[in-house]
Amino acid sequence: MGIFEKDRDLTEAPEEARLVVDASSFREKARGFTMRLDHFLSHHLKWRSRSSVQTLVKGGYVELDVARPDAPDGTGERRVERRPGVRLQHGTRVFVRVPEQYRALLTGETSDELDVLYEDRDCLAVNKPPLIAVHPSGRHMTDTLIQRVHKRFQAEIEGGAMLPRLCHRLDRETSGIVLVGKRPATQGALTTQFEDRLVEKEYLAIVEGTPEKVEGSIDAPIRLSTTSPVELEMTTAADGLPCQTDWRVEASVGGYSRLRLRIHTGRQHQIRVHMAAIGTPIVGDKLYGPDREIFLRSAAGTLTDWDREQLVIDRHALHSARLVFRSPAADEPTCIESSLPGDLVEAFPQFAG
Repeated sequence: MGIFEKDRDLTEAPEEARLVVDASSFREKARGFTMRLDHFLSHHLKWRSRSSVQTLVKGGYVELDVARPDAPDGTGERRVERRPGVRLQHGTRVFVRVPEQYRALLTGETSDELDVLYEDRDCLAVNKPPLIAVHPSGRHMTDTLIQRVHKRFQAEIEGGAMLPRLCHRLDRETSGIVLVGKRPATQGALTTQFEDRLVEKEYLAIVEGTPEKVEGSIDAPIRLSTTSPVELEMTTAADGLPCQTDWRVEASVGGYSRLRLRIHTGRQHQIRVHMAAIGTPIVGDKLYGPDREIFLRSAAGTLTDWDREQLVIDRHALHSARLVFRSPAADEPTCIESSLPGDLVEAFPQFAG
């Protein structure tokens, strides 16, 4: 569940955040789970400190729809909660009115830069730069890819003729092709193609070392790690979700290789996990690369010169390079391609072209 209303103009500041207490997101079981309200809000509202969250609660900006045994998803009735330390149960719904003075922080300045690779009456394919989030979330609430798209179509959105939505996602550090449906119905039809595995997806990656073979296929299930201190880390495991990655070496120079990869599924971190599993992690990968502690220091803003030397570049070297889908406006499949981006060409000129 997103914390802000889904169907809204993202060039406008949100007025309310909506959250659900989910024990599984804290790696706990629902039965008996409780958490302080201020701790829960600090976990989700990354733009607020814990002390400012407490001020928000005491100021009457937070309402609860409390889960009960006879109403595990809440009763539908909201009440103001002014106690920061009140314990929340699994299933409770939390509503936070965003104070006027903070709304500007959640929109900020949105760039006009948008590299359009393809457009028709129903959809848009854009080239996402690295280090840009696709949606507002966590610490990255402003100048996201979807906000740039909404800015481009602001007049149509305000007129009620359009409400663009992303059809799939890329990690913040991953660059490349992202498909956008211009209207909810179009986005739904395109998203179904992804869910039904009808979309061809190819990536380019720069990895450390050289695989033992020129090409291969990795068929290894992955799931959320239960032992990592990083809550979003995935791992290969027999009881994970099935996923397959095909790879082919395009070039190997100076201890690095350029790979073209095709994924048959779209699991979280799939390519990054699979490449690390065969001993050729993606260059610059803080989580699945040389040392997990680098990720923790990066999250804390305390990267050392040694860390940066190990990473080689400041983001993982993964790029969405080819997408084949069927637009509702077209009679035949549409193929979109994107070459290796400038930052990776600059870091690895031997793999340009």
